[in-house]
Amino acid sequence: MGNHHNGISYTIIKLFIMKEWIAKYQKAIVGTGAVSVLLICFLQQKELSKLRAEQKIEVLMGGDIQKAQSIDSLQSELFVQHTINMRYEMALEMLKEENPKAAEAYELILTTKTE
Repeated sequence: MGNHHNGISYTIIKLFIMKEWIAKYQKAIVGTGAVSVLLICFLQQKELSKLRAEQKIEVLMGGDIQKAQSIDSLQSELFVQHTINMRYEMALEMLKEENPKAAEAYELILTTKTE
């Protein structure tokens, strides 16, 4: 019976220590998670941009109205991509305020590892 209580006490102590460690490093954990998510999203967007930018030779068939609709569609896609890029820039600015070290690490990765 004594060993059973020791096991429970040991588990409670471990949980308490883990809780204190998480509380102590909460900002670092959240910052690292935020940078990781931003980096993953950025790399996914970069890959999508590459795929979309692959050269495709296409001849627009049809009359002026059909060609104008294609141009409108391309302009809409450009707007969507611009909006996504602005969201990343805003998120990075927020991260700079909340966790400057994490933002600096993200910018370093962005400028040195993603070319």
